[in-house]
Amino acid sequence: MDERQFRNALAEYATGVTIVTARSKSGEKIGMTMTSFNTVSLDPPLVLFSVGVKALSLDALREADAYVVNILARTQENLSNQFARASSDKWAGVHHTEGHKGAPRLTNAIAQFECEPYACHEGGDHLIFLGRVVNFRTSDTAAEPLLFFRGRYHSVAGPRIDVDAWPLPLHY
Repeated sequence: MDERQFRNALAEYATGVTIVTARSKSGEKIGMTMTSFNTVSLDPPLVLFSVGVKALSLDALREADAYVVNILARTQENLSNQFARASSDKWAGVHHTEGHKGAPRLTNAIAQFECEPYACHEGGDHLIFLGRVVNFRTSDTAAEPLLFFRGRYHSVAGPRIDVDAWPLPLHY
């Protein structure tokens, strides 16, 4: 299978953008931009994300007592880029508060899911993290989400479709 063509095909699926944050056992803040986030279960409340096995923060994230999945707003593209890089200054100028068990919650995220580790599974060249949601928040603003599609950031904003004006009947 051609890896580049496979990646291009996967890029046809638009996703939201998150930053997963945590604290290492030594107290260091961890943060990684990722688009591999999904719901798993309502009872118990479970979510998942996956991390490449070559990620520098992988071991620290595996050992963390808690983490926060921060859903980014369209206005947070720069923050997404900042946490997507492997650097030691990811947290420079980043406003945050402490969440469950000290995991950082990013200010102005449109939603946050504070989690405790539930399970971790191997998945090829990634590890799949399942987190049990212990707390969540949503923004009071009508912020637009940051989307990633075909290797670029996108917006959901566009012309509003007036369903009543459609020439074809809709069936539900």
